[in-house]
Amino acid sequence: MALVPASIPNLAKAGFGVIIESGAGIGAGYPDADYVAKGARTVADRAEVFKTSDVIVQVLCAGSNDKTGMADIPLLHRDQILIGFLRPLGGLETLQAIAATGATAFSVELVPRITRAQNMDVLSSMATICGYKAVLLAADTLPRIFPMLTTAAGTITPARVFIIGAGVAGLQAIATARRLGAVASAYDLRPAVKEQVQSLGGRFVELPLETKDAEDSRGYARPQDDTFYQRQRELLGRVLAENDVVISAAVIPGRKPPILVTREMVMKMAPGSVIADLAAEQGGNCELTRSGEVVVEHGVKVIGTINLASKVPYHASQMYSRNISALLLHLVKDGKLQVTQDDAIASQTLVTHRGEIVNKLVREFFKLTDTAASS
Repeated sequence: MALVPASIPNLAKAGFGVIIESGAGIGAGYPDADYVAKGARTVADRAEVFKTSDVIVQVLCAGSNDKTGMADIPLLHRDQILIGFLRPLGGLETLQAIAATGATAFSVELVPRITRAQNMDVLSSMATICGYKAVLLAADTLPRIFPMLTTAAGTITPARVFIIGAGVAGLQAIATARRLGAVASAYDLRPAVKEQVQSLGGRFVELPLETKDAEDSRGYARPQDDTFYQRQRELLGRVLAENDVVISAAVIPGRKPPILVTREMVMKMAPGSVIADLAAEQGGNCELTRSGEVVVEHGVKVIGTINLASKVPYHASQMYSRNISALLLHLVKDGKLQVTQDDAIASQTLVTHRGEIVNKLVREFFKLTDTAASS
């Protein structure tokens, strides 16, 4: 859910009137009555929400919602503001369709990772939940228990969990695995995250690889060449065989995730081992991952479940609502949209405006010319 009842008073104080599609929050644990009690108005007709609203806030907008997202595009109108997940580096046609409506669309995936935008960082919020939930799914699937136990029947050794990619999701996976009593270790090609891994009680696995320019200006890992990934897989294979659970969370925005776990590497893991692939929606870090499915190969269960944040809808909605409210209050002041090139938050999240795709990163990614943007 894009907004929870607790966010309504702050928006109302800033001059916003809030309209909620009836029943939209029920699945996340937020009934209509809670919204009404906080001052929002509910309407039964989704089209009415679009027709009467100056600003539309969603979780999955057209572009990121592969099931029903395109049905919303005809409901958008000129100068209406749209905020949510757009998957801006996914499909150009959808962005062009949004632009053609004349709507001004902001992509929450593009919120810059700067200090004053921390309370708007939706990706970090959702990654936190995904890292937590991935470990719980793995623990529930693994035919072993996570903590060490000393019993009358003898001592049970703790499970060993290996995390590939120590970003926000990976760090939360380390913390969750440790809280459950497992022995956690992690690898990341960015040496700078070593201290963060160790601060959570995890062991940082260092591989003898040259990592030049490992991190970009946005804090993400930079893509490497094929030779690097081949050598990386060779070294990681030895580590994987020693672990019961692997959580892979290596995602590079706008690119297919690198294959870090091959079929041969999986074959060397013990039967009953579990791989939870957090990059499944984009193709996966494991060669055997099937997006949206759970498969068993060579006795190893590979979890390719997508949109893990939706499995914890109450708190995922709460965090998203706080992020989206902060972004909305930043973008709109005194009833007017504030977009200037001097404001990194506004300029970097703005994707479509006045019939065109205007975002610099998006235009460069799709190699748009001046005439191609709004075609």
